[in-house]
Amino acid sequence: MRTIWKMRTKRRELLGRVGLGGIGLALSGGPVAVLAQAPAVIASERMRIKVPYGVQVGDLSGDRAILWAKADREARMIVEWATTESMKDARTVVGPNVAEDTDFCGKIDLVGLPPGETVFYRVSFLDLSDYKTKSEPVVGRFRTPPAGRRDVRFLWSGDTAGQGYGINPDFGGMRIYEAMRRTEPDFFIHSGDTVYPDNPIPPEVKAPDGTVWKNLTIEEKQKVAETLREFRMNYAYNLMDENVRKFNAEVPMFAQWDDHEVTNNWYWEKRLDKDQRYKEGSVAVLAARAMKAFHDYMPTRRHPLERDRIYESFRYGPSLEIFRIDMRSYRGANSDGLETVLAPETRILGEAQMRWLKRALLASDATWKVIASDMPLGLVVWDDFRARKGAEAVAQGDQGPPKGRELEIAELLRFIRDNGIKNVVWLTADVHYTAAHYYDPNKAVFQDFAPFWEFVSGPLNAGTFGPNELDRTFGPQVVFQKAPPPGQANLPPSAGLQFFGQVDIDGKTEVMTVRLKDLEGRTLFTQELRPEI
Repeated sequence: MRTIWKMRTKRRELLGRVGLGGIGLALSGGPVAVLAQAPAVIASERMRIKVPYGVQVGDLSGDRAILWAKADREARMIVEWATTESMKDARTVVGPNVAEDTDFCGKIDLVGLPPGETVFYRVSFLDLSDYKTKSEPVVGRFRTPPAGRRDVRFLWSGDTAGQGYGINPDFGGMRIYEAMRRTEPDFFIHSGDTVYPDNPIPPEVKAPDGTVWKNLTIEEKQKVAETLREFRMNYAYNLMDENVRKFNAEVPMFAQWDDHEVTNNWYWEKRLDKDQRYKEGSVAVLAARAMKAFHDYMPTRRHPLERDRIYESFRYGPSLEIFRIDMRSYRGANSDGLETVLAPETRILGEAQMRWLKRALLASDATWKVIASDMPLGLVVWDDFRARKGAEAVAQGDQGPPKGRELEIAELLRFIRDNGIKNVVWLTADVHYTAAHYYDPNKAVFQDFAPFWEFVSGPLNAGTFGPNELDRTFGPQVVFQKAPPPGQANLPPSAGLQFFGQVDIDGKTEVMTVRLKDLEGRTLFTQELRPEI
């Protein structure tokens, strides 16, 4: 009981600090000026609405962006934005009333944003109980997509707070987010495993390298997530980190999901009856709750008809279009995957998503077409890694012609080649190490595709594993990889093997430069790609 009381006390103290820290976040360009306002007099600051988890920007495309924030009770979300730091001539957008159905999280879809501008914004909440009192504003900024060519920089990575490695104050929290923020990117692709509801965060973790990793933790992260509240608190937990909040305030995010938003290697038919950690054995029930929590807490734009849909494309000026795909929600069951006929049970994208992706790629006139994939194509990921059984990702591990899920990817790669769709690059995460792969049809078993690059990055704040075995079906060649030394696995963030990728597109030449970087932001590998006309 004493331990639980201490954890609850620490949590209350932390949330108080987070609430204060979320007010007027320091940005890289200096403090943001806030216009003086005259809120109603209140009896105590403790009565004012709190915005404990900062702000987030997401799904940026054209003249639109999603702004996210969370209040601590029922309130109305209000956003002011301007193209000057002084907030002169700021526009006000009155958003939704937030309530228990979204855990008091609110989103506003800002439209009519000017191209190629830095947008300064502040978010506040109006207390509905007196309809007068406002929260202190939380501020941030982001850059809108350009109308014409200009230099573009963006990042990608995945895997946050996995394997029990959470927020360690002694380590400086989730430090890689600050390293990423310092690169001043236009946006960030979070390639999945945004949270780990199946990986509890204990006060301490004994790492395989013998070190002890100390976590800041909360009650809801002491067990696997099963209830909607527990899934939501996984997202709230990550937002307790100051590095994450500062990053979110000024870097728009395109968020993906994969398995660890629910539970390891999940698919709809999976059961957890033998896992004693779970009272709820149906993964489908857990997944439905997890999807609700994901959309409540991530700055995603909900599809008007398919509310849980995540796949979408986002245009960022004439040089770039991002195709965010979903390799989790439409897959058949993980199996040995040796089927030779494409069917619903062998798919990983699903028929509807495949039709959409083909149409979207064919219609795109962007110079570079980046497929943001939550899983790699040619790396073998076993569902049961001890027995080396079951395909969790695309590769089947048999080193032969396409089978199982490889059939669907073979169809897509052939379509890209046959329709002359050029300059397609795949960015992914999932495997907890970083790598650059060149897919060469001359070295592949299946050869009906044009050569392409796949870059892998991660983890952000999780255990480091790898490297994984390559499957020859699509001919991947390892050009670079950085992983733990042989015989070592699940190394803590303090081992330094945390990774993110950086992509720069030159505004004049449209040359794409991909850099793989480490925890401190040091460049480990660079690959220059010239656009094919």
